Amino acid sequence: MRKIVHIDMDAFYASVEQRDDPALRGKPVVVAWRGARSVVCAASYEARRFGVRSAMPALRAERLCPDAIFVPPDFTRYRAASRQVREIFLRHTDLVEPLSLDEAYLDVTEPKSALASATAVAKAVRAEIFETTQLTASAGVAPNKFLAKIASDWRKPNGIFVIRPEQVEAFLAPLPVGKIPGVGKVMNAKLDALGVHTCADLRTFDARELERRFGRFGPRLQELAWGIDRRAVNPDQPVQSISAEDTFERDLPLDDTEPAIRALAAKTWAAARKALMASGGRVGRTVVLKLKTADFHILTRSHTPPLPPASEAEFIAIAVNLRGRVALPPSTRYRLVGVGLSNFAEADEALPQSELF
Repeated sequence: MRKIVHIDMDAFYASVEQRDDPALRGKPVVVAWRGARSVVCAASYEARRFGVRSAMPALRAERLCPDAIFVPPDFTRYRAASRQVREIFLRHTDLVEPLSLDEAYLDVTEPKSALASATAVAKAVRAEIFETTQLTASAGVAPNKFLAKIASDWRKPNGIFVIRPEQVEAFLAPLPVGKIPGVGKVMNAKLDALGVHTCADLRTFDARELERRFGRFGPRLQELAWGIDRRAVNPDQPVQSISAEDTFERDLPLDDTEPAIRALAAKTWAAARKALMASGGRVGRTVVLKLKTADFHILTRSHTPPLPPASEAEFIAIAVNLRGRVALPPSTRYRLVGVGLSNFAEADEALPQSELF
């Protein structure tokens, strides 16, 4: 039986801004550049009361909360605070799996700090975070990662929620299926049409029908409805993908996106080279082009060449050429473009033997 803690910093970017500028405390803070093309990076809880959320267009956030104070993001400071928090995690366990700058899983089955329980570890971590950074964090404590992540959101902000093994089935039974990671709006609507609204409904639904409709995720859904999650906390997660994207100041036709694609591809390639050195030889094989239309429709095109791209020029050329696989009308305008490299593998797996010797 594992003991897992999920720590989630409260409105992290906005909280760092409020901490560093006392004039912002208690005010509706939106971390975003102003402008028609900008999106919200984070919102303080005062702004969230007006419906402002991350990834929302900044103009909409301004309409929802006219008194919002817009602050441009400063990722250097956010990363510095994140490093402080990570150091606190490592005092208690070496099994730390960061998900982003502001959240992580901790396996505290055998904590380094020798505290009596996982709950005690979570309380100590939260107290140390506040003492060191003057920032608050919420914690979820449970027997697995799935439950711990749900629990950390239960008493936000600045709260802790514990799901003990004997409470799992009763806790999950009335939980809406939309709370299960991976169940977005589309799948939620499909499940709703089948009469599946809660985890209790999922438990009794025909497993073969779930698999027929949703593939391998169908049986996985049913396992989660029972609280079964066998994933271990992985402190050494290999790189899966690297990408860069940018939103244009004005919507562009597809032909005019080439300079941005070239610049973003160069940026992604440089990041992939750093990852190659850090990982001891993992290389990416699949080149991905992402586009967002003026009406916010997202499309991606990808290509996996027989051999991984061997140079920046080759990588850029593939990314640019992927535009030829976009079949939307020429009149379509685009507000965002992104370039990514994915499908990472060890070099000896990605290359045929003849290329290694």
